[in-house]
Amino acid sequence: MSDRRATRRAAGAVLVLLAAGCASDETRADLLLTGGSVLDGSGGEAVTADVAVSGDRIVFVGDAAEAGWTAVETVDVTGLVVTPGFIDMHSHAELDSDHGRDARAFLHQGITTVSLGLDGGGTAEVAARMDLWREQGIGVNGFLFVGHNHVRRQVLGMEDRAPDASELDAMRDLVRQGMEEGAHGLSSGLFYLPGNYAETEEVIELNRVAAEYPGAIYDTHDRDLGASYPPFGYLESIAEGIRIGEEAGTKVIFSHFNAQGAHNYGRAHEGAALIEAARERGVEVAGAHHMYTATQSNLRSYTVPGWAVVGGQEAMVERFDDPETLSVIEEQQREMLAIRGGAQRILFADERPDLNGRTLEDLAEEWSLDPPAAARRILREGNASVMNLGLYDGENLRDLAQRDWMMTCTDGRDPGPTRPITHPRAFGSFTKKIRNLVLDEELIALPFTVRSMTGLAADFLGWEDRGYLREGYAADITVLDIEAVEDLATYEDPHQFSRGTVHVLVNGVFAVKGSEATLELAGHPLLRGGVVHEPGQ
Repeated sequence: MSDRRATRRAAGAVLVLLAAGCASDETRADLLLTGGSVLDGSGGEAVTADVAVSGDRIVFVGDAAEAGWTAVETVDVTGLVVTPGFIDMHSHAELDSDHGRDARAFLHQGITTVSLGLDGGGTAEVAARMDLWREQGIGVNGFLFVGHNHVRRQVLGMEDRAPDASELDAMRDLVRQGMEEGAHGLSSGLFYLPGNYAETEEVIELNRVAAEYPGAIYDTHDRDLGASYPPFGYLESIAEGIRIGEEAGTKVIFSHFNAQGAHNYGRAHEGAALIEAARERGVEVAGAHHMYTATQSNLRSYTVPGWAVVGGQEAMVERFDDPETLSVIEEQQREMLAIRGGAQRILFADERPDLNGRTLEDLAEEWSLDPPAAARRILREGNASVMNLGLYDGENLRDLAQRDWMMTCTDGRDPGPTRPITHPRAFGSFTKKIRNLVLDEELIALPFTVRSMTGLAADFLGWEDRGYLREGYAADITVLDIEAVEDLATYEDPHQFSRGTVHVLVNGVFAVKGSEATLELAGHPLLRGGVVHEPGQ
C-alpha cells in the first residue's frame, strides 16, 4: 500500500470515530459527493443525500451542510444516482495480466469487486495470488474460491475414476489450504473436465472441508444446465448442486444460472422452484446471471464427449486416430452439436486470427470437412475458445431477473486486443441489465436491481462493511447518469466500454472520474468475510 493511501486509510478510521461521537462538530473529509440520489443497496427507495469519504471509508451519509461536514474535494452529483460499487459474483477478470489489471471494462459498468477462481478452476495457492495482486496492484477488489477441478487435476490428472482414500485426503488437504489462506469456499465446474468425472459424493466430501470455515460457499457451474452430453438432466443438476451444499453445510450459489438450449426455453421457473423450495427449508441458496443469450467456453467441452478425453490431450488424439473409436466419437459429436443448435452457432473467440470471429460451420466449409471433423482438426492442436450463440432464452432471463435471490455477474474476461471477437459480457453485463430491464422494459425497479448488484451479494458473502452506502463501510461507490446508462459492446464489436458511469471510487480512490478511467490500482484482495488481505498473511 502506498504511503498516501495508508495515511488516508488511517485518517478515515479516525473520522469514523469522530462521526460517531461528535456528529455536531464541523468535520473535514477527503471527499464530499453532494446532492446525489442515493440508493444504499438495501432495496429501499432513493433519498437525496451527501456522501463523505475519508481514507477508504464512508464517514457520513446525509445532509452535510446541516451536520457541518466539509471536505478537501467536493463533487456535485446532483441529478445523478449514487450507489454502492457493484459486485460481480462470477467473473473471469484478468487481474494477473498486464492488459487486464486495471479492470477498465468492469469499472465502466460500475463494478468495484469481482469474484474469481470459479468453474472449479481456482488454485489452492490463494495467498500467493493475493500477494501478487498486492505487489502489482489491481483496479478492483478481488476475492477467490479454491476449485474442485484444480484440486482433482493435481491429484488424479485426467483420470475418470473415484479417488482412493489417500487421494481423497490429498484433495481435502488442498481445499483446506485454500480455505486457510482466505478462499470464500469451494467452486466446481462439473460440466468441465476433469470435474465431470467426479461422483456427487466426492464433491460433498471436499465441500465438508470448506464447511469447517464459517460462511463458506459452494459455487457451482453445475453438471448440466441443459446442453450437456450425455444429458444428466437440467433439474437433476440443480438438485445435485443443492444437495452438495445442504449435506456439507455450506451456502450454495449457482453460477450464471439459466437453462440452456431451445428445448429448455421457458423453463427457468422449474429450476427456480427447486431453489425456492430449498430456501424454504433453510438452505441458503442463490444464483447469479447475466443478460446475454450466448455462452462462452471451449470447443472441446462443446464438441467432444468426456470419455474421449480421459487421460488428456495425447490420449484423445489417439482415439481420433482409431477408426473404430472414431466412429463412436463422431456420432456423439453430431448429437452434441445438435443440442447446441448446430455448427453455425459455434463462434470462435480465440486468440488465433485464423479462427477468431468465424463459426465452426465457416471453417468446415472452407476445409471441405463436416463440422465434427473440422472440430477435431482444431483440437489436435489444442483447445479453442468459442461462444455458443442463442443458447439462453430471453424469457428465462427476464423470469430470473425478478427473483429476490438472483444476483448479477459478467462471467466475463477482457482478453485484450489479441481477440477482436470475444463475448461482450465483460464490457456490458451490468449496464445491459439496467438499460434493458429497468429503463427500457420497466420490468424491474432500479432499487431492486441495484440491490441485486450490491447489498444482496454482500449479505450472501457475509461481508459486514461492504456492499452498502453506510457510515463506516468501505468507500466503494458508483455514480451513474442513469438515463445515459447503456451497454455498447456487441458480438460484432465487443471491445467497447459501457457509458453512463460518471464516477467510480474503489476504496476511496477515484477509478473513474468524469467518465474517464484514472488507471489507479486501488483494489484490495479480500479474504473470506471481506477482510482485506495484507502482505504475508
